[in-house]
Amino acid sequence: MRPSVLTAEQESAKAAKPGSDFTECANGCPTMIVVPAGKFTMGSPETETDRAPNEGPQHEVTIAKPFAVGKTDVTFAEWDICVAAGACPKVSDNGWGRGDRPVILVSWQEANGYVTWFKRITGREYRLLSEAEWEYSARAGNPGRWSFGDDYDQLGDYAWSRKNSEPKTQPVAKKKPNAFGLYDMHRNVLQWVEDPYHDDDSYQGAPLDGSVWTQVDNISIHVVRGGSWNHDPDRLRAAARDGYYSVARNLNVGFRIARTLTP
Repeated sequence: MRPSVLTAEQESAKAAKPGSDFTECANGCPTMIVVPAGKFTMGSPETETDRAPNEGPQHEVTIAKPFAVGKTDVTFAEWDICVAAGACPKVSDNGWGRGDRPVILVSWQEANGYVTWFKRITGREYRLLSEAEWEYSARAGNPGRWSFGDDYDQLGDYAWSRKNSEPKTQPVAKKKPNAFGLYDMHRNVLQWVEDPYHDDDSYQGAPLDGSVWTQVDNISIHVVRGGSWNHDPDRLRAAARDGYYSVARNLNVGFRIARTLTP
């Protein structure tokens, strides 16, 4: 991998143009999409079909600056470059194939290991998304059950679930993207985010600025978002959330990366 990072001028220009994309090496780097600053209501209303108690209370979150989000989940092709560099462990694809399928069977610690390596070779602020950033990115401006609204009949155009996945992971970016240009937010695999999971099972006390919610005693469980190829459609809603043990490897779980921009 040969890093070719954005200059300060290029980064400023990208940050000023939401929807623009970039990669920071000739091949093998995730493609990043610039997501605009903005406000959104996080969580689900009590009237939402299939709502779980841990999706409330709803609260307004302000994302003060644009940032970049991986266009897709990190793929096996991208992960295996980190493996070849000796910075990531080789993980199984469960016999489903590697290449452009999302990497699976990686723990939260291992996902962070990839981010640490990628940050080191590029010299840029790559990281996992905060949970608030994830939901903001997934909703892409839509307050409905999914990024396209509430029409269940459209879900198969955007998401892999138990109903259409065969059942196994599928290559990334084969369904429609959301309005921000992000693929598979309504699932192929669940995605680790940076936040630990709060045992009180609610958003009471969550930050309102999109930052990671770090005030927690138990950091052995981290949040996963988005549903997966093995979930029923109700788990693919934009507000759906869960907590998994941080050391666990799971066939349902991968991750997506983010990058701080400095316009």
